[in-house]
Amino acid sequence: MRAGQEVPALERTIGAADMIAYAGATWDWHRLHHDAAYLRARGLDRPVVDGQLFGALLAEQVQDWLGPDARLRRLRFRLLSMVFAGESVRVTGVVTGVVTGVEGTLVTVEQKVLVAGRVAVGGTAQAVLP
Repeated sequence: MRAGQEVPALERTIGAADMIAYAGATWDWHRLHHDAAYLRARGLDRPVVDGQLFGALLAEQVQDWLGPDARLRRLRFRLLSMVFAGESVRVTGVVTGVVTGVEGTLVTVEQKVLVAGRVAVGGTAQAVLP
């Protein structure tokens, strides 16, 4: 692995069932994610995907790529635009750093969540391979 290497993309379509499962797992039942009347009153026609779900997708992409021995050390991300139920997302990543030390190899990956060609989330993950 080297700087500039692309991480295999992760693609998902986030449907209502996914959002309900995530809300149940995290106990986040904000009306923005499910209440049609609440959404209409705010000029929205579909539920908004919980932003923390993107943290899970970013972590999943790196963990799937590096394998079960890797340990996620740090994950930072910023939400840049809303994503709505039923939209497909593509998580991309590029290695920006590889440093070998006492604990193993620290890999840094710059990530993006793309929706219909726009960047909805940007982030950085760091993981250690023993």
